[in-house]
Amino acid sequence: MSEPIPSPVILVDDEHHIRMAAGQTLELAGHEVTTLERAEPALELIDADWPGVLVTDINLPGLDGLELMRRVRAIDADLPVILITGHGDISMAVSAIRDGAYDFIEKPFASELLLDVVRRALDKRTLTLENRHLREALEVQNAPGPRIIGNTPSMLALRQLGRTVADMPADVLIQAETGCGKDLLARFLHEQGKRREHNFVAINCGAVPENLIESELFGHEAGAFTDAKTRRIGKFEHANGGTLFLDEIESMPLPLQVQLLRVLEERSIERLGSNNVIPLDLRIVAATKIDLKQAAAEGRFREDLYYRLNVVRMDIPPLRERREDISLLFQHFALIASSRYGREIPQLSAARMHSLMVHDWPGNVRELRNLAERYVLLGENCTFDFENRPITALEGSLTLPEQVEQFEKMLIQIELERHGGSIKDTLHSLGLPRKTLYDKMKKHDLDKNDYKP
Repeated sequence: MSEPIPSPVILVDDEHHIRMAAGQTLELAGHEVTTLERAEPALELIDADWPGVLVTDINLPGLDGLELMRRVRAIDADLPVILITGHGDISMAVSAIRDGAYDFIEKPFASELLLDVVRRALDKRTLTLENRHLREALEVQNAPGPRIIGNTPSMLALRQLGRTVADMPADVLIQAETGCGKDLLARFLHEQGKRREHNFVAINCGAVPENLIESELFGHEAGAFTDAKTRRIGKFEHANGGTLFLDEIESMPLPLQVQLLRVLEERSIERLGSNNVIPLDLRIVAATKIDLKQAAAEGRFREDLYYRLNVVRMDIPPLRERREDISLLFQHFALIASSRYGREIPQLSAARMHSLMVHDWPGNVRELRNLAERYVLLGENCTFDFENRPITALEGSLTLPEQVEQFEKMLIQIELERHGGSIKDTLHSLGLPRKTLYDKMKKHDLDKNDYKP
C-alpha cells in the first residue's frame, strides 16, 4: 500500500521560535512544511492548483499578513488562509474572516489547536480542488462541439487517445477511408485542448489549384506576383495559436512538401514577397486516405515529411469494422436531423434495421449520416438503395442465432440513445421487465452512462 502524499503547508512568521516550533509540530504530523520569515517568497510558491494551506502571522516586516492574504485570494479565492494573531489583533482577525480568511489562532496557541485548524483547512482545500476538477471535466465532456460517437473498443480507444494528446504540442496524422470523419476528429482534438480559444483552420490540399496553394498557406505581400494587389494572410498565419488541418495531405505537390517540412521544423514562415520571419505557435493535424508510408516508398510523398508528421498517428476504423456502432450513429444523426427540420423520427422497421447492419457502407459515416437525414425528411418513402442487393459474404457467414443477437443489441442501443440512457423509458419502449433489460444489457456489454447526453 502506497504512502499518503504529504499535504503542503506554508508557515510565515518572523518570530524564530514560533516558526521553528509550529513548523516542527506540522512536520511531525506528516505535513510538508515550508517555513518563511517574510511574506513575499510565499507568493512565488502558490498558484490556483496548489493543494495546500497558508498559515501566516498578521504582523510581518514588509508585506503584512493581511495584504498577503488579499494577494493569495487574488490568485485563488478558495485557498484557505489561517491567520496567527497577537492579543491586540483579535478584532482585526475577525474582520479578516469576513473578508475571506479561513480561521485565526491566537498566540500563544497549543499544538493540538494548530493541527486541528490546519487539518480542517486541508480537508476543505482537497474537496474544493476535487469539485473544481470535476466541474472542468464535465464542462469539457458537455461542451458544444464535435463528438466522436461509438462504443466499440476501437472507438473508445480513439476517444481516449484524442483526450490524451489534445494538449500535447505534437502534430497528428489521421489516416482513414473517405467518409470516416477525419475532419471531425481534427476538430475534436482542437475543441478538447487549450487551443480551442484560437482558430481552427482547414484546407483541402486536393481542392486548391497547385499554382495557388503556396499563397493559400503562406500568404503574400502586395506585388509578390501578378494580381497580388494587396497583402493576404495565409492559412498558417491565420491558424497561429490554434490548429491547422491539412486534409488530403497526399495531394500536396512535392515542392510544397519541402516547404511544409521546413515549417514543421522551424515553426516560422515568410509570406511570399517578404523577408520578415513570422514565428508560429500552432498544431498541424494532417489527414490522408492512403498509406503515406507506401506512397513515400513509391516516391509519391516525401519520406522525411511522412516521418515528421507521423509523431502521433490516429486511425479511424471504417464503419464496416464497427457495425455495433451503426444503430447508435443512425439514431444520433436522425435526432440531429429531427431537430434541424422540426420533424418526428419515423419508426424504423425491423427489416430496415437489419439492412443497416449488413450493408458494407463504402461511404462510411458520411453515407450513414446522409441516409439518416433523408429518412427523417421522407420517412417510409425514403429508399435504402442497398435493400435489394445480393447477400454478402459477411451476412451469409452469420448464423441465425448470431443475427438475432446482433439485432437485439441494436434495438437496445437505439432505445438507450433515444431516451438518453434512461432505463425506465427504455424498458417501457421495449416492453421488457427491468431485470430482463439489465440482463440483456449485461450480456451485450451495454452501459446506460454511455448514452447520457
